[in-house]
Amino acid sequence: MAYIFITPTMLLFAVFTIIPVVMALYLSFTNYDILSRMDWVALDNYKRLFKDSLYWTTFVNVIYYSVIFIPLNILLSLGLAMLMNYKRFGVRLFRTFNYLPTLTSAVAAATVWIWLLHPEYGLVNGLLSEFGITGPAWLAQTETAMPSIIMVTLWQSIGSNMVIYIAGLQGVPDYLYESAKLDGASAFARFRYITWPQLRPTTFLISTLAIISALQLFDQAFVLTQGGPGNVTKTPVYLIYQQGFKQLQMGYASAQAFVLAVAILIFSLINMRINKAEEPVV
Repeated sequence: MAYIFITPTMLLFAVFTIIPVVMALYLSFTNYDILSRMDWVALDNYKRLFKDSLYWTTFVNVIYYSVIFIPLNILLSLGLAMLMNYKRFGVRLFRTFNYLPTLTSAVAAATVWIWLLHPEYGLVNGLLSEFGITGPAWLAQTETAMPSIIMVTLWQSIGSNMVIYIAGLQGVPDYLYESAKLDGASAFARFRYITWPQLRPTTFLISTLAIISALQLFDQAFVLTQGGPGNVTKTPVYLIYQQGFKQLQMGYASAQAFVLAVAILIFSLINMRINKAEEPVV
């Protein structure tokens, strides 16, 4: 009976995962451009890629994005989760409000933020002007373009991670806190020696998802800045999109995509290594 259920699953996995990956890998060794004949070029695409300064610039951009986005994502999500974990009247309503941005389409949310960050008519600069501060052109200046994208993606992502952290917090045994209180442990000590170690698997999950989403950043960069100004917000996925669908260099875009996939794997393994430690004592 198990064979009956496993076979369709394996078939679907092959059709929608393995076959497309193998075909994309094959295309990365060709000069496929949709319009002309596809020829085998061996490693030419990869040789070209390693000499492509723009491609590596996009990696620098997402690393800068990740260094700021990932720690803030973890800190803000955990802080909100701890605030929303108390059993108080109306807390479920506040949880819902914090989770709502996650349900919004990334493109729709970014479109709204274009107007909020407008240098002349935007709400953000309007509020700053009330305090006598002249706001910048958030999405048009090299100094503020990437921080603006970080702000928008944080606004949209911390709600879902907050829910994950709340689930983790509710899984921490109460007797650990009770024992710590009897021993006179402060609130900070309880967080440091009980809450944080118990949340290690949850933090590993959230940080891994954050790394993958950071390296695959596309929607916000595409809608808010279109990779500008001066390529400071252009990301690897955005460049792959341009190479494949605008310049029709599908073979070269496939090679870029596989290098990005390897980078995601490497950073995920590094994150696993950093988070690997002894299991907390329960």
